[in-house]
Parts: sequence; structure tokens; C-alpha cells
Amino acid sequence: MLRLSTPKTPSTVTVVRPGELSSATQQTLGSLRMSAIAAHHGIASLLWAGIFVVEPSAKTGIHHHGEQDTVVYVLEGEACVRWGDLGEHSDIVRAGDFLHVPRWLPHQEINPSKKHPFRWVVVRSTSEPIVVNLPDDFWTPTKSKKIERKRR
Repeated sequence: MLRLSTPKTPSTVTVVRPGELSSATQQTLGSLRMSAIAAHHGIASLLWAGIFVVEPSAKTGIHHHGEQDTVVYVLEGEACVRWGDLGEHSDIVRAGDFLHVPRWLPHQEINPSKKHPFRWVVVRSTSEPIVVNLPDDFWTPTKSKKIERKRR
């Protein structure tokens, strides 16, 4: 039988029930993030995971996640995701879709439904969530170029 190397710390499985999700995490206007796998739950992990919800007819502010890559699985609903230096790209994601958002990429989620929220499972590549909320006018050409130059 093949054995894995012995971990340096004790290993255990942790179950986080729906009632244990926490909204005490970084937020973006127009949405709700609820952490499940996070240090403040007492879970030592190299990843962060949780649920992301946007109510009907709502949209998030423009934001990015710094050095984190983000992987999303769409549980329910539909969303228009915009991204790019000027918000010039978009795609629709629906229940069953996966989405990868690269680190530092400005983006926004829009719920086109007037009746149904959309709900995603989100996994991030570092243990603490990073949310950098950008100004509402970020995608205006002059504002975007100034911030992009500062980042480099």
C-alpha cells in the first residue's frame, strides 16, 4: 500500500454547516460573501472558500482580488461578468459553469434576473481573502490608466 509522507501538523476533516458560514469577511457593495474555509473558522489551509450571492437586479462594485486567483462554481442563477482595464469584456455564466478570475483583474458581477439571486461557490488561492474595491468611475479611460500605472 502506498503511504503518503507524514504531515508536520495533525490532519483532520472539518465540516462547515450552512449556519456556520460567516459574513465577517471582506465585502463588495452589491453582494454578500460568506466564508466557510478560513482561518477565523479555525481551519488551517492555504486556500479560502465560501459562498458569494448577488440579489436580483443588483450588481457588485468594480473590484479585484490582488494576488489571488479565484475559481468559481455557479450553483444557481445567472450572472454577467465584466472585466478588463475598461470593463470591455463580458460573458454570461449559469448554474453548472466554472469561472476562473486571474489575480489583479478588475471585474464586476451583474445579476440580470428580476426574480432570482445568483449563488456561487468561490475558492481563492490564499488563506485570507483579498478584496480591493475600486472607485465607481474606475473604468473611465483616464481613471483606469492612472491606477494601472501606479500598480506597475
